[in-house]
Amino acid sequence: MSHMSEDHTHVQDFFGTRAAGWDRKFPDDEPAFATAVAEFGLRPGDRGLDAGCGTGRALTPLRAAVGPAGTVLGADLTPQMLTAARQAGRAADGALLLTDVARLPLRDAALDAVFAAGLIAHLPDPEANLRELARVVRPGGRLALFHPIGRAALAARHGRELTPDDLRAEHNLGPLLSASGWDMTSYADEDERFLALAVRRA
Repeated sequence: MSHMSEDHTHVQDFFGTRAAGWDRKFPDDEPAFATAVAEFGLRPGDRGLDAGCGTGRALTPLRAAVGPAGTVLGADLTPQMLTAARQAGRAADGALLLTDVARLPLRDAALDAVFAAGLIAHLPDPEANLRELARVVRPGGRLALFHPIGRAALAARHGRELTPDDLRAEHNLGPLLSASGWDMTSYADEDERFLALAVRRA
């Protein structure tokens, strides 16, 4: 069994068992998602992807941002998460795809923007995976890497120390994005949210 499929099985097992109670466990996250999507600056008619959408908490604000003429897709590897998204009524706001964000069934430059909440820590090959996200976004299109709490608060929640090799540290994330076809345009790591924005290089 390959390393990649072990990763996938682990991710599916971890999130699969937690999907049903996810939104109840983190009830305060929805306003944070809405604020992050608002800051992302999508325009009516834009085509956006929520990569690793989970229960789809970004889908409703994404739909509000792009309007009825826009396109919203939610992609996740875990069937139970997409089921929870449907049960929450969020399938009305975006088309749900059961797929690996490392191999998206989308043509090159198909999208204007990718929103990714809590995704980066779960990528088996971050540089290649971020390059795949770059592939499906047009030049000048955008990426948001979001988490509803900051790095220090997340580390505390998981009972671990923040280390300099943390992927989401600014000194690591900037070069990683750059190597993957993105230019980081802003970086915020606060108690109540983490949000890094990047633009797809031409």
